[in-house]
Amino acid sequence: MQPISLAATTRGYPGTENTIENVHTGSVAVVDVQGRLLYSAGDPHYPTFTRSALKPFQALPFMLSDGPARFGLSRDELALLCASHSGEDMHLEGVQSILTKIGLDPGHLECGCATPLFYEFTGQQPPAGRNWTPLHHNCSGKHSGFLAWCRLHGTPTAGYVERAHPLQQAIRATLADTVGMPAEAMPTGIDGCSAPNYAMPLSRLAHLYARLGQGKADARLGGAMGDLRDAMTARPDLVSGTARTDLSWMTAGGGDWVAKVGADAVQTIGIGSAGLGIAVKITDGNSRALHPVVYSVLEQLGLLNAARRAELDQYRQPLIRNARGAVAGDIRTLFTLAPAGRA
Repeated sequence: MQPISLAATTRGYPGTENTIENVHTGSVAVVDVQGRLLYSAGDPHYPTFTRSALKPFQALPFMLSDGPARFGLSRDELALLCASHSGEDMHLEGVQSILTKIGLDPGHLECGCATPLFYEFTGQQPPAGRNWTPLHHNCSGKHSGFLAWCRLHGTPTAGYVERAHPLQQAIRATLADTVGMPAEAMPTGIDGCSAPNYAMPLSRLAHLYARLGQGKADARLGGAMGDLRDAMTARPDLVSGTARTDLSWMTAGGGDWVAKVGADAVQTIGIGSAGLGIAVKITDGNSRALHPVVYSVLEQLGLLNAARRAELDQYRQPLIRNARGAVAGDIRTLFTLAPAGRA
């Protein structure tokens, strides 16, 4: 199977019918808590780098070592371990709190420096001449968790992002065991924050989120899964930030949906009550196509009631506006989910 056309951007003129200008291909996998494929579009097993969708599972070695209790981390701080945050004050204060509890400072973070995502997603301009620190990087929460594992186990903090570091070896082994794949079957790459990242079939990624959506009911990792899920769903604003899609998905889900976006157009959602895991990948990495596709998946699965449709309508068929604000076109979906065995 191959990725298929999932979404198109159109262009037109008032009073005329829009014409398709660009088509974005991709794949969708929907599985149950046993990992059985239920619905798909394109190639449900498409090899996919997990990017930031991996963050809750990169935190598992720390969780399984009873790290949160050892350092007295709060539920809000656990949410930041899973975050691609926007660098707002609440995020910076939370990450700084974690670092203080483990006896380190932002200079120990090896994620690099980046302009806070707040400005990208709100359309505001960053202050002129402002110098950013690693604390502002959207992955600083995850990295504070990495450092906490190092402090917990007495391993060096320097070089903790290197593939050979004991932390990264623990993450790789735990992930392989959790996803049910040999570690050598998961291709490795360097993520945007310099930590190792792993690729896996899209359906396996969906299964991770079906399990995360079950939280403490997960048969193998209930305690850790439950704590991570509860933290993410209680504070989706810490997991993401103002005007972010993960905040929208989880707020609309009312505590039942746990969502995590990944760079280059990856989206995962675990639906607790329905026992579903959803994973979407847009092949060309264009996130503008991702959001209407996710909306359509939720709609086709019957997960959107009238209130949720109204709350998430901005993602259904987003308008494309030019620099003057005039509507130039829209982004629309092109696919229908196929039941397993009929893709």
